[in-house]
Amino acid sequence: MSTPEQRVAEATGATASRRVERIQSVWGGYGELARYVLSDGPASSVVVKHVQPVDGSGVSHRRKLGSYDVEATWYRDWACGLPPGCRTARAFLADRFEGGWLFVFEDLDAAGFRARVRSPQGAQRRACLEWLATFHAHHLGRRPEGLWPVGTYWHLETRPDELAAMRPGPLRDAASTIDARLRGARFQTLVHGDAKPANFCFRPDGEAVAAVDFQYVGGGCGIRDVAYFLQGEGEHASALETYFEALRAALPGHVDAHALEAEVSEQSARAHERHRSRREVRKRVLRAGVGSQTPTPPRTR
Repeated sequence: MSTPEQRVAEATGATASRRVERIQSVWGGYGELARYVLSDGPASSVVVKHVQPVDGSGVSHRRKLGSYDVEATWYRDWACGLPPGCRTARAFLADRFEGGWLFVFEDLDAAGFRARVRSPQGAQRRACLEWLATFHAHHLGRRPEGLWPVGTYWHLETRPDELAAMRPGPLRDAASTIDARLRGARFQTLVHGDAKPANFCFRPDGEAVAAVDFQYVGGGCGIRDVAYFLQGEGEHASALETYFEALRAALPGHVDAHALEAEVSEQSARAHERHRSRREVRKRVLRAGVGSQTPTPPRTR
């Protein structure tokens, strides 16, 4: 049985590897992220995500396990084809091993993307929105083969308990209609699925960004990512214009940009209603003393 150190060295072509730092745990105690240094490798260090699932049952546990298969598929079959405007960490390895998963990533800190920002503003926010627009334009019309049929971990089908916990009102009554309209949108693409600021790594000048954590990448309309990225912000008009500007620049020439923008503008209102509903549910469930069912996935570097 090979050790993680041996597998890391083999995956990177290094003569040896050594674990030097624990970065953080994986959500729910399913594993850890750690930094390894390499001897005679392609870089001085890599980041390793070693997933060793705990015993569990239920929908949430099964979906979490499925998310690692999706992430492995993403890095093996999809990530290598991204355009320059969609920087991610190179994956030297992304596969199952002995009941778990092992991912060996380029160390984005060493590559210059060492800054983390809780609430991106200015150039940092623009860089994230441009990354999302380029990602959505690149995958427009593509089927999510091997990925989630519907990306994100918070779409309506995954949150029946939270929906049931909502107080009766317009948002709860409209939830199914909003979800159906988002699913039925003409311009479907791939969504990152967890496009929160914690999953973006920045250069110190804020002018460039790399995205991480592709456990919930899958099909959907791009505004889902934008709404999630902007949740909690009061003013969205300028951010949406930044996104649309980048989207128009990245779209293939055969796409009707005006029709797409009109549809996305309509979707944005619905997606933000969904997020307002989701925040409302979390507050009410917490006030009831039973905790939130919505996990916060780990940041992977």
